[in-house]
Amino acid sequence: MTGDATATGALPDGGERSEEPAQRTAIRQLEHAADLLEVDPNIVERLKHPAHVHEVHVPVVRDDGSLSVYTGYRVQHDSVRGPYKGGLRYHPGVTREECVGLSMWMTWKCAVMDLPFGGAKGGVVVDPKDLSRTERERLTRRFTEEIRDAIGPNKDIPAPDMGTDAQTMAWLMDAYSMQQGETLPGVVTGKPPVVGGSEGREEAPGRSVAIVTREACKHYGYPLEGTTVAVQGFGSVGANAARLLDDWGATVVAISDVNGAAYDPVGIPIHEIPSHDEEPEAVTRYAETHAEGTVTNAELLELDVDVLIPAAVGNVLTGANADDVRATMVVEGANGPTTSAADAILAERDVPVVPDILANAGGVTVSYFEWLQDINRRSWSLERVHRELESEMTAAWEAVEAVVEERGVTWRDAAYVVALDRVGRAHEARGIWP
Repeated sequence: MTGDATATGALPDGGERSEEPAQRTAIRQLEHAADLLEVDPNIVERLKHPAHVHEVHVPVVRDDGSLSVYTGYRVQHDSVRGPYKGGLRYHPGVTREECVGLSMWMTWKCAVMDLPFGGAKGGVVVDPKDLSRTERERLTRRFTEEIRDAIGPNKDIPAPDMGTDAQTMAWLMDAYSMQQGETLPGVVTGKPPVVGGSEGREEAPGRSVAIVTREACKHYGYPLEGTTVAVQGFGSVGANAARLLDDWGATVVAISDVNGAAYDPVGIPIHEIPSHDEEPEAVTRYAETHAEGTVTNAELLELDVDVLIPAAVGNVLTGANADDVRATMVVEGANGPTTSAADAILAERDVPVVPDILANAGGVTVSYFEWLQDINRRSWSLERVHRELESEMTAAWEAVEAVVEERGVTWRDAAYVVALDRVGRAHEARGIWP
């Protein structure tokens, strides 16, 4: 399940990932965007720091009667434009620094989409695969109690992320509502529709990746019909993006799961293959019975295609492999799949990279729709969700495209210019409490 700020799916099986701390990267990107704008340096300095970092320790009684204590975080970066918004992940690699960096990215993502939210991120340091369903529920309910004063429908609104899903959000919503003494579905998004979730929420990040890919192809004059696409990660984001692009006439020639990638230069029958979430080994099984066989995830990144969509994890395009990328264009489905070193190399090679804060923003956008539905106690049809998402994504694309054409900057720089301009002007209007 993908959250407001992440793209999950297959993890690469090969190739060296050069880890780049999210907080350091986010600050560097902020400083670079500030250099392109006339922004008060005091505002920039403020935005380098989160407003709040909540660290809690969560005791959970295990099924065998033993007690485990897990560390959890909720980082709230900036709320000048509205309540904090961001995913909640269960993962053994969760750190304070990661949550800070990802909360900053959520601020920019909400701003580039012009949503009335600020950025947040949370997580618990735990491998959810080591927990039974009842243990995950106890962890979620106790974590909710620990951060109860920090969240709320008009304060901070979590969403699913790596290791969490719609059921996790339902437990969180129920625990929070029981503590508050009233049903408050708007405290989280990404819930099942039966308890206030939105139709179309789960596939929204992948759908937005497909919409942005279509618009990028149009910008560069590539007819989508016949455009070749390689997708690393066939989870919720990658699978939904691939299926929609296939429907629109693109030729998806490579997909991957945790164990490897399937490649067929004439195209893969995307709709016949379950996603990693639906059937974890489906891509590998397809590849093993196919004439082309498997390639590694690392090799997928270097295929000669028109569009490469890294939709699994971060830091897969690095200084070590960016020169070997043969795609004409990269559209980021995952969060932070391209390191700064790779970004510089690809820019030098004139390979456009459409950034994650624009491309996979469908998740937080439909989360906004869900929040509106919860506040108004009135659900939307799937058709309306798709229509509204199409409208929001194309408006955001056009705003970023205008900066690219006017300033001659990269797509990432343009997205950050749009976002920082909106956040900066909001801070100027509100001022600093003396």
